[in-house]
Amino acid sequence: MMQKTYLLVFFLAITFNVFSQEKRIKIVHADNTFVDEAKYPGATILSGNVHIIHQGISLRCKKAIQYKKNNFLKAIGNVIINQGDTIKQTSKYTNYNGNSKLAISWGNVKLKDNAVTLLTDTLYFDRKKQVLYYNNNGTIIDTTNTLKSKIGHYYLENKKFVAKTNVVLTNPDYILKSERLDYYTNSKIAYLFGPSRIISPESTIYCEKGFYNTSNDIAHFLKNAKIISKNQVIEGDSLYYNKALGFSSATGNVIVTDIKNNTISKGGYAEYYKFKDSSFVVKNAMAIIISGRDSLFIHGDTLLLTGEQDNRKIRAFHHVKFYKPDLQGACDSIFSNSATGVTTMYKNPILWANDSQITGDTILFTKNLKTNKLDSLKVLHNALIIQKDSSGFNQIKGRFIKGKFTDGDLKDVDVIGNSELLYYLRNDAGKLIGINKSECSKIRFVLKKGDIQSVKFITKPEGITYPESELPKNVRKLRGFIWREAERPKTKFHIYN
Repeated sequence: MMQKTYLLVFFLAITFNVFSQEKRIKIVHADNTFVDEAKYPGATILSGNVHIIHQGISLRCKKAIQYKKNNFLKAIGNVIINQGDTIKQTSKYTNYNGNSKLAISWGNVKLKDNAVTLLTDTLYFDRKKQVLYYNNNGTIIDTTNTLKSKIGHYYLENKKFVAKTNVVLTNPDYILKSERLDYYTNSKIAYLFGPSRIISPESTIYCEKGFYNTSNDIAHFLKNAKIISKNQVIEGDSLYYNKALGFSSATGNVIVTDIKNNTISKGGYAEYYKFKDSSFVVKNAMAIIISGRDSLFIHGDTLLLTGEQDNRKIRAFHHVKFYKPDLQGACDSIFSNSATGVTTMYKNPILWANDSQITGDTILFTKNLKTNKLDSLKVLHNALIIQKDSSGFNQIKGRFIKGKFTDGDLKDVDVIGNSELLYYLRNDAGKLIGINKSECSKIRFVLKKGDIQSVKFITKPEGITYPESELPKNVRKLRGFIWREAERPKTKFHIYN
């Protein structure tokens, strides 16, 4: 029994000794070896072509001071560290602890592996965790990018580089600045944290969180994200960007400011196509066509804006409403073309101009391309104009209506085809004289600030002016009459249904 115990102890002793030998720093070569207890107590000094190895690394230098008891080494002069076939590091000095497997190198440190080159003045190499890090400015270079930061950690196993404080990534096409950046050298993807900017000749991108694939220029930005170019700013809670396709999409609190085309689009989701100079907006979508104090605000379920300013087309679909100080409207869909100045309203359209409510199957109004003010109006089929009077409603009906604006005010109006008129006549004092009800093939009347100033019947008029008491109330509304004042947007905020 005792003999078995001695064998076990002997075996454990041998195993421990072998393990201990593997853990120790091993000296392969040195031209000279000596001790200097006065200057380096407990140390062995190695000089001339020093070569040591330790658990997968090889270290060469001009001079080394080895503390065997502590398994610690100081390397001095032309220090070269190799880890396998993948990592080569050079520096002026290195301290290496064989127990913790931590190397601290300083003085023009340069490290290369298959993916990157790392430059710094002081570099820490934790071989147990396979992490390299610096705390006082460093640079990492791969085949595409150069990345600089004050603090950096490079994880060798997954080729991940974490840069913090004053981070600058330089690419041939742009410069990326951030407070923190996680960069994967294999995939060339950068993850951004904190206020970050990507600056290129074409645009500046800002976000506080997101990722950017530097190899294919595809990105996703979050938190106060915006893309700022010479002619446009795109903002949203979340932005997607594909540079090659010239495509961007935004989600949540979207604002697209088109500086070139004097347009602002808002909504819950938007897409922008750079090469077509077009954008698509949905979810509480609104477009603002900026024109001084007379800016036009348009809302619809879907907005589509295409083309440049001199040929800008705006389309809005479903539940459309718009507001200008001098003009408001509602319809199912609308199309506006800046090249012709014509805006067309489709499907149950209604237009409000001062005190006039105008309806028909289709409504077109045109602006003067030089003055940018309203010029003319056309109402096609089942045209009807209604104005509220203190005693009832003035009404003019016909197949078509043509109107002319003067200084943005609807002034001259022709009602053509099966024209009908119901009009409350008043004297100069405003006292009601009677109610005129007439029919004619064409009626021309003049407005001033929404009030009818004069009426002219053209081609076989037939009509009677009734005392108010003699015209029954049930015949005081022309066919198709609907008073829709409740639908009228009173401000730009009322264009949402």
